[in-house]
Order: sequence, then structure tokens, then C-alpha cells
Amino acid sequence: MKAEKADIARETIKRAAQSLFAARGVDAVSVRDILAAAGQRNGASLHYYFGSKDDLVAQLVIDGARLIDERRNARLDALEAVGGPRSLDEVMEVLILPSTELGREGGEGDYLRFISTFSLQNRADFERIVGDGWNRGYQRCLDHIRRLSQAPAEVLERRLVFLSLGLRAVMTAREAALASNAAHPFWQPDETLADLVRTLVGMVSPAGAEIP
Repeated sequence: MKAEKADIARETIKRAAQSLFAARGVDAVSVRDILAAAGQRNGASLHYYFGSKDDLVAQLVIDGARLIDERRNARLDALEAVGGPRSLDEVMEVLILPSTELGREGGEGDYLRFISTFSLQNRADFERIVGDGWNRGYQRCLDHIRRLSQAPAEVLERRLVFLSLGLRAVMTAREAALASNAAHPFWQPDETLADLVRTLVGMVSPAGAEIP
């Protein structure tokens, strides 16, 4: 019972912190802010459960990165088991779909907004936390794009940078819109993600190539 209560407290603090970080940025949120939002009366709760605010941030980054990476790797494993991915469209779906529905009780949650702000404001810390540990699925996708794209190698490498930046920005905007309106007329329909797939395929295809 005591362990269950501790797990609930830890999860409550994590949820409160991530929501605050997503809204304000990590540096603008204090330990006191987090504990107040989590309804924790014990001022030492965060330090007891996580060690420090920096340790809590790192745990939140890893939690989301691990989930997305596990989803991507599972999709790639299934595709590769039958000789795929066979098209750039399939690869882009692997990049996009694991970053949807990241909320703990379903829905989109606020992880992408948190991670987008944190990686921009604290780039060195973000890279230190993530390292090469939780982006294997992403790197596998890039390898498949390099295999499938007919764009010149030098051009393609530049476009992969654009793809990374663009994908994060679009998915963060989508998460924010759906958080305020789950039936958002632009972001909710499946056709929107399908169009995003086609857009990303166009980014890594040669100029003049016909995009289905």
C-alpha cells in the first residue's frame, strides 16, 4: 500500500511538472510551482522521489523518448520482417504515428510541447540526456530514407535536417491544437496526417519527382 501511494505521488508530480514545463519552459518553473500544481504539501516531496528538478526533467525526457522509440522500432521490426519498408510513405508513417496519442490516459498529452521548448532552450542538456539511447528508431528511419530516396546524397542530407525540424514543429502544433479542441477541424481528421506523410515524402524526393 505504501509503495502504491508512493507511485501515485511520483506520477502526480511528473504530470504536473510536464504540464508546467510545456506551458512555461523548464527554467521558468520552480520546485514550489510543481509541488503546488501536484497538490503536494510536503516541500521535500520532489527531492525525495526524484533527487532534484534536473533529475525530474531528465526522467520526463527519457519517459517520452523511450515510448516513441519503442513504438517506432516495433513498427520497423514488423515492416522489415516482410521485406519493408518498401516506400518512403511507409517510413514517414513510422516517423509520424508513434508521436501521436502520448497522453497517459489517451489523447495527445503535452510531451511534444515540453520537449520542443526544452530542446530549444537547453540544447546541451537535451542532447546529454537523450544521447544515442532513445533515438534508434529515428536513425533506422533515416537509413531507410537514404535507401529509398533518389535525391542526390548531399541534397538529401540537408533535407533530412529540414525534415527533423519541420516534423517536430508540425507535431508540436498539432498536439497543442488538439489539447484545446480534441475535435479540431484541421488537425483531427486522418487526412491531415496523410497529407503530412506526402509532404515529408516530397521533402526528400528529387526535384520534379511525382509524389502520389
